[in-house]
Amino acid sequence: MLLGSRHGLQGWVTSHGKQAVPKLTFRTGAALRHVAVQGHHVQQNQRTTHRSANFVCTASASGAAAAACGDSSSSEPEAVVFSPLEQKIGAICKTLTNFFPLWVVLAAAVGFYNPPLFVWFDDSLVKTSLMFCMLAMGLTLTFQEIAGVFTRAPQLLLLGMVLQYTVLPSIGWAISRYWGLTSSLAIGVALVSCMPGGTASNIVAYIAKGDMPLSIMMTTASTIMAVFTTPILTNILVGTLVPVDPKAMFLSVVELVLAPVIVGAALNQCFPRLVQRVRIYTPFLATLLVVMIVGSMISTNVGVVSQSGFTIITAVLTLHSCGFALGYFISRAFGLSDKICRTNSIEVRAP
Repeated sequence: MLLGSRHGLQGWVTSHGKQAVPKLTFRTGAALRHVAVQGHHVQQNQRTTHRSANFVCTASASGAAAAACGDSSSSEPEAVVFSPLEQKIGAICKTLTNFFPLWVVLAAAVGFYNPPLFVWFDDSLVKTSLMFCMLAMGLTLTFQEIAGVFTRAPQLLLLGMVLQYTVLPSIGWAISRYWGLTSSLAIGVALVSCMPGGTASNIVAYIAKGDMPLSIMMTTASTIMAVFTTPILTNILVGTLVPVDPKAMFLSVVELVLAPVIVGAALNQCFPRLVQRVRIYTPFLATLLVVMIVGSMISTNVGVVSQSGFTIITAVLTLHSCGFALGYFISRAFGLSDKICRTNSIEVRAP
């Protein structure tokens, strides 16, 4: 209604604007007085119109949160105007986030050669960091986008899960058999290939401009499915049945993935302008936390890494590289868009 009023006022000004410029004549004093009075009324009407337009803009902005929280009659939230300082900081954060692979490699190297720098980053901090990362990814979504994964094209979610539990386990089986690994390392590679994608895959999908709702829902669904698939695949690949606690797995998914994402999406729905300001920083913070997690994992397993050396590094590199490539090209063979292909590629083998 307010927007309709605004257009009505604008139309009034337009239709009467032709009379705003008086046609001056010097025949009588009465004519001059008539022109002056008419010009005064037009100025008053213009000021009234300006105040009304300002009210409409204010009301529209204040109604943005209500629209996001379910009031479809309100207008869409306007884009936030960032200050020059915010724009500069945001650009720096984006650039640093795009170098995510480099920071991960550096963290692994530093964690190996100087463990004390990361060893303090214990399991409790790792857990909190993972929750924050998923919250940051949730801030980029709305509930409509999440629901769209199931209503728009549920076959994409199904295809991604099939790729995760067929492509990588096959590669892992080949590497564990023919890479010349010790039995313990071969079992480790096979187990890694059976695991679903994790939090890092969502960050990589964000950096690669993938389909974020699909990426997060694939992470959630594949992790839940791991309750059933992990014991079966490990039994097939290594002949050992790995027990999985379904209750613990489900609670872990809810705590580390679903709850943070839902909270993030809810904040984005109800406070879109505030979230727009915050989320220029959150991807970089999430990247920093994942880098800390990687450094922590390496620093606490220096002995294992030093013993395996070059062999295990090349095996893992081959496993993930093949997973990325096959995930992309198989998706492309189905005629999917490049954005979906990138997302599937990342989910097939980003940790």
